[in-house]
Amino acid sequence: MNLTNWISAFRLRTLFLSLSCISGGLFCAHLEGEVDTGIAFLTLLTALFLQILSNLANDYGDSIHGADHSGRKGPQRTVQSGKISKENMKKGIVAFSLLSLISGIVLLYFASRIIGRTGSVILLLCGLLSIVAAVAYTNGKKPYGYMGLGDIAVFIFFGITGVTGSYYLQTGQLNHFIYLFPALAYGFLSTGVLNINNMRDIESDQTAGKNSIPVRLGLPKAKIYHYALLAGAVICFTFFIMQSQLHLLLLLPVFGLLFLNALAVFRAKNASSFDPLLKYLSLSTFFLTLLFYLSL
Repeated sequence: MNLTNWISAFRLRTLFLSLSCISGGLFCAHLEGEVDTGIAFLTLLTALFLQILSNLANDYGDSIHGADHSGRKGPQRTVQSGKISKENMKKGIVAFSLLSLISGIVLLYFASRIIGRTGSVILLLCGLLSIVAAVAYTNGKKPYGYMGLGDIAVFIFFGITGVTGSYYLQTGQLNHFIYLFPALAYGFLSTGVLNINNMRDIESDQTAGKNSIPVRLGLPKAKIYHYALLAGAVICFTFFIMQSQLHLLLLLPVFGLLFLNALAVFRAKNASSFDPLLKYLSLSTFFLTLLFYLSL
């Protein structure tokens, strides 16, 4: 087994998204009081396992359905290139499905004193749904990613579920409306990362019949859609910062980083120019999260 190939399949540059969304929810919990570091660690670990699972399943599914092929202009995928066999990738998907499930169960065991039995059952069902969603994105007879529904899934699981779920695990409550705004903001940014990925792959996706949002809209309108996602994130972060009485200087890096991403997307014309922007937006989201913590 070549560890380098598996690390490549994990797509490390995308993992900052799950870290950011969960950390955003933990930040909201910190505003309410102390954060349980053990539960926080298990929440982050479970989220990382789920995103790696999603990346592995995507690698396998796009290879099977033809979105990953020799003519694709994005980064080379491990199954399509033969670096990891289909059989071994299946084993990897099963392994990370189990790791996600086990980590999630352990997390709920320790968090049950906070969220109670009912909350544990609800989050267990959400966790199982997350595993199914991660695998079904590009796998099965009718993968929902090929129907242009990936954006909705990312918005829900990375934004709404990721932020509010990690907040709920720490506080046992969801009665503060203000924390919906960072959940929406992270959802917009996570969807933005997916949209950059899909704009980069628009030609190969179109050939494979993968009807992502950029394929459906065309590249010019997909760029406008991207600006709307970034604008939504800015509006939600602005409202949250003002209502939470955080320092208004936090708005400067929020506006600055996302404006630079919008400008780079405006200038991008081909796959090679879109590809680095995916990492840029993922890291920018993580950097903004760190700034929120530093503001305390």
